[in-house]
Amino acid sequence: MDWKWSVNHFPKAQQRPEARGQMKLLIVEDEPKTRSYLKQGLSEAGFIVDHAGDGLDGHHLAMTGDYDLIILDVMLPGMDGWQVLQLLRKAGRDTPVLLLTARDRVDERVKGLELGADDYLVKPFAFSELLARVRTLLRRGKNPQTPDVLRAADLEIDLRRRRAVRAGKKIDLTAKEFALLELLVRRQGEILPRSQIASQVWDMNFDSDTNVIEVAVRRLRAKVDDGFETKLIRTVRGMGYVLEATPPT
Repeated sequence: MDWKWSVNHFPKAQQRPEARGQMKLLIVEDEPKTRSYLKQGLSEAGFIVDHAGDGLDGHHLAMTGDYDLIILDVMLPGMDGWQVLQLLRKAGRDTPVLLLTARDRVDERVKGLELGADDYLVKPFAFSELLARVRTLLRRGKNPQTPDVLRAADLEIDLRRRRAVRAGKKIDLTAKEFALLELLVRRQGEILPRSQIASQVWDMNFDSDTNVIEVAVRRLRAKVDDGFETKLIRTVRGMGYVLEATPPT
C-alpha cells in the first residue's frame, strides 16, 4: 500500500485533558511529514505524543522523559537510531522501542533486535499496522495499562482474542469490521467523521464519491444492533457516526 502523506490525512484532534494512566509515546523521526503524520494519528488514537527531529534530541528526551514506548527511526542526523538504542539499553532503560527503517534487510533487522529493539517496521507501512504493533508492545509491558477488553453497555470486545460478544452472543466480524467497532467503542460518545474512520481503519484519504464507509457501518450495525432493543451505533446526519452505550434522550 502506498503511504499517502497529507496534512489532512487525520482530522484535527479535539482538545481534551490528559487522562490518568494515558500512554505517553516518543517519536524520533527526522522527516517532517512522517513525524507530523505519526504524531497526529497517534494523538487521535488517544496517546500523549512527544517528538524529536534528530538523534541527539531524541536521546535526550528518551533519557529524561517517562515514556511507555519509543518509535525510533534508524536513519537520523546527529546520532543514528542504532546509537540511540544502544545508549538507552546501556543506561538500563527498558522502554519498548519500535524501530522504523526504509531498508528491508535481514542483517539490519537482526542488528536492531540484538541491540534491544522490541519490534521492527519497514517503510512504507499502513498506519493501522503501526498502531496495532504499538498496542501489542504496550500490552507486553510490565505494567500494561491498555485494557484487553473494551465495553459499551452489554457489548464486549476482547482485543487479545479479537472477539466481540453482545449479551453473551458472539458476533462474527471481518478484520475491518472488528477494527471499525474497536474505534467506535474506544471513542464511544464521540461523533467520528467519515474522514477519520477512513484514515484510521482503511488508512486512506476520504473520498466523498465512495460509499465504502456507509456500507461498512451498515453491515456492522446489522451484526451489532439487529435483534437488540437498544441500538448502539447511530448516524449523525451530516457529521458522521457515534456509538453510545446510553441512547440520547
